[in-house]
Amino acid sequence: MKLTSIISVNFNQPEVTLAFLRSVKNNTTGIPVELILVDNGSREDHEAEFTAAYPDLKYLRSEQNLGFAGGNNIGIKIATGEFLLLLNNDTEISPNLITVLTETMNNHPEIGIISPLILYYDQPDTIQYAGFTEMNYLTARNMGIGNMEHNQGQYDQDSRETGFCHGAAMMCRRSDLDKTGLMAENYFLYYEELDWCEQFKRAGKKIWFTGQTKIYHKESMSVGKESSIKTYFMTRNRMLFIRRNTGLLNTLLFSCFYIGIACPKQIFTYLKKGRTDLVKWVFKGVLWNFSQSKTSKYLGFKI
Repeated sequence: MKLTSIISVNFNQPEVTLAFLRSVKNNTTGIPVELILVDNGSREDHEAEFTAAYPDLKYLRSEQNLGFAGGNNIGIKIATGEFLLLLNNDTEISPNLITVLTETMNNHPEIGIISPLILYYDQPDTIQYAGFTEMNYLTARNMGIGNMEHNQGQYDQDSRETGFCHGAAMMCRRSDLDKTGLMAENYFLYYEELDWCEQFKRAGKKIWFTGQTKIYHKESMSVGKESSIKTYFMTRNRMLFIRRNTGLLNTLLFSCFYIGIACPKQIFTYLKKGRTDLVKWVFKGVLWNFSQSKTSKYLGFKI
């Protein structure tokens, strides 16, 4: 069995990360793995605690928060495994995760990225992800397959192509990165894994889901259900994704829909909920796209 490099990013979540490290340690016995943890500008350095929980840990610390893509890219650059498994630090894994993912990729060389079934950690009988539908590029909308369904094993035998992978858990081959490149770092947060899937598709690879293994996800622990940072980057990056992955005509049509319909609808929803504090972040997210190019280098964001 070939070496798998597991890469995860920590940002001010030492207890969550420690639980993740213990989960990896307890569920990879006899499996060749290297575990890489990137500390993404956390206020405190918990290297000693992390290495105590996982003695063979490869620990890297960035003084600046580089976002989801930037943090993972640091880990990817030093990874030595044939397979790269990116896992959120707020996940816990199942014992057969790496075996199933690597065997599926070996059996299907056309796969570029694969994600497993994702269940909610605090509601383990509820499904978060069993694949995605294809994107409607005029609205930048698609749908999650299985989302919020009661898990009755209905996806346990699935192994199929899907629209997009899920950033909480996705595996690729190191060799494919020569064609696809690393994740785009100018997203900072949200949509970067969708953009990466587009890069794999353009390289002739398929995006895959398997329900034959699973992880448990502690969703939204670092950002929250509704917050200024989430509103800003979801608004900003939905438009950036279209700019980066479609042509001029589609971008113009999408922009008319987005600015004329989708954003006003979102603002009205916030006003109805009494969340007037979030309205300005919708405007800021849209305006960023008119002041920056789609390839602008991201210069950092302070939370």
